[in-house]
Amino acid sequence: MTAGMYIIYFLIILILPIYAQMKVKSTYKKFSQVQSTKRMTGAQVARQILDQHGLFDVRVVPTQGVLSDHYNPATKTVALSETNFYESSIAGVAVAAHEVGHAIQHKEAYSFLNIRSKLAPVANITSNASWLFVMIGIIASSSGLLLLGIALLLAGVLFQVVTLPVEFDASKRAMNEVVSLGLIANNEERSAKKVLNAAAMTYVAAAAVAVLELLRLVLIYTGMRSDD
Repeated sequence: MTAGMYIIYFLIILILPIYAQMKVKSTYKKFSQVQSTKRMTGAQVARQILDQHGLFDVRVVPTQGVLSDHYNPATKTVALSETNFYESSIAGVAVAAHEVGHAIQHKEAYSFLNIRSKLAPVANITSNASWLFVMIGIIASSSGLLLLGIALLLAGVLFQVVTLPVEFDASKRAMNEVVSLGLIANNEERSAKKVLNAAAMTYVAAAAVAVLELLRLVLIYTGMRSDD
């Protein structure tokens, strides 16, 4: 890579994640202060969509933190941050519906969700270990160790990439549900989409950084091999 390419690369991996985080926080903050016309809390929205799909065994619980909302398939629990759980904002409705989207994916055995679930434990183990081999490989100019590090890193990169269709699909399901069930007014659909799109940006940024870093290491490996 040339000096110019390195500058562009580092600008992307530094600025893109920061921009994505700032975007989701500002968008969430804005629409968490806008009350929904239906005055339904995030907990009520989640419960109604779950019941509509026969997911009576999935619990909806509050959890501490901001933007800490998630779905846990192991415990069949939709956890909503306290603000989203108890209040009736546009942001809370959108986030709650999104997390329920993951519960629906789980019920329907959505293929990308299954792949991500299988990759998660592997990625957790290999991602940290990969950098040890990468650093040693680069310092010692050992293409073999570097290749091992790249191979270990691949699971984490695949996890980030597979996360994209999982998150986009959950958001699509969320919008379909809140619209079809009349949980938001027509003039609120655009605002809800803005919240979901901003959140999706964080996953896009993470995947882009992971892929770029993998490509950089592959180029370093290729250069080492050509020097051998």
